[in-house]
Amino acid sequence: MKPAPDKDLDRSVSQTVKAQLELRDLILNGELSPGERISELPMVARLGVSRTPVRMALVRLEEEGLLEAIPSGGFSVRSFTERDIFDAIETRGTLEGLAARLAAERGPSRTDLASIRDCLADLDEVVDRHLAGGSDFPAYVELNARFHRQLLDLSQSPVVERLLERAVTLPFASPSAFVMVQSDLPEARTVLTVAQDHHRCVVDAIEAREGTRAEAIMREHARLASRNLRLALRNQEAFDRIPGAALLRRRGTP
Repeated sequence: MKPAPDKDLDRSVSQTVKAQLELRDLILNGELSPGERISELPMVARLGVSRTPVRMALVRLEEEGLLEAIPSGGFSVRSFTERDIFDAIETRGTLEGLAARLAAERGPSRTDLASIRDCLADLDEVVDRHLAGGSDFPAYVELNARFHRQLLDLSQSPVVERLLERAVTLPFASPSAFVMVQSDLPEARTVLTVAQDHHRCVVDAIEAREGTRAEAIMREHARLASRNLRLALRNQEAFDRIPGAALLRRRGTP
């Protein structure tokens, strides 16, 4: 008896997602180098999935910007300049600013506000522990990602959500891209304190229906990532901890 068509489709989708995630990890971890050619058949053997999911995964990663198509066939791993990364961060800040403004103008429910304030309280606890000498950055990464997700939900805009999800797939562009770097930098205390103040202020602005202020805060908040990148570029140990660091074509390199 043949499997039902919908089960075949579900299996194909899950295999594509598996291939996409594993390929992305190989790229971001530096196991596939910038400029390296990636063909379907070697990836089929390496990932343990069939050819169609690999082909679809490669196309999706090209759409994300991690790969580029080669005219003669196949794909190669992209590299990024420092300007590319700063532009990606600025794009993310622009979209998160728009999300915050829409959230303020449309007015979140009391339940949604209470939920994001609960996340703020959890972030406060983690930041306080870190400033007191503890080390809980993995928890901060998780909570920071949750906060930005909830902020996007407050915008009630599937359009902005799709655009932002696409923007943050590039290396270094997500809200958490440089969070782990902070643990290696002397400026970590200042950056963490400012970042958490931004979180608190944008929620206040949204609750007060101050759209312009909320937008400005989130655009400035994203620029903390640019600041962290500049600091990391001066600290090789910290830079090496950034996911996808191998993809960055630094000044003075070919």
